[in-house]
Amino acid sequence: QVQLVESGGGLVQPGGSLRVSCAASGGSLDGAAIGWFRQAPGKEREGIACINTKDGNPYYIDSVKGRFTASKDIAKNTVYLQMNSLKPEDTAVYYCAAAKRNWGPVCFLSGAEYNYWGQGTQVTVSS
Repeated sequence: QVQLVESGGGLVQPGGSLRVSCAASGGSLDGAAIGWFRQAPGKEREGIACINTKDGNPYYIDSVKGRFTASKDIAKNTVYLQMNSLKPEDTAVYYCAAAKRNWGPVCFLSGAEYNYWGQGTQVTVSS
């Protein structure tokens, strides 16, 4: 069974940067679609980025576009979420997710589309 283990969360000041890593074991991320999600206190889980199967082109929601970068390193069997220019409203538990499905050039921000999940890592942006 594929397991995703997240790391890299923590406390960062507004305007700072943080990189969350999601290492896979028990299976390869090659050919998998990737999703990144977050859940802030009192709010529903929100899909913020995804990477398609075909070419690795990421998609971002507007609130993180230009600040966050999702990437996939097949050699390390790890996916990353680089977060720059962090804002207090970015405070949330961040989750990586994967689906071993070929969606071609598209990806999805619905959690129901993914069947493997990381345990989540807390990111707190505060001065």
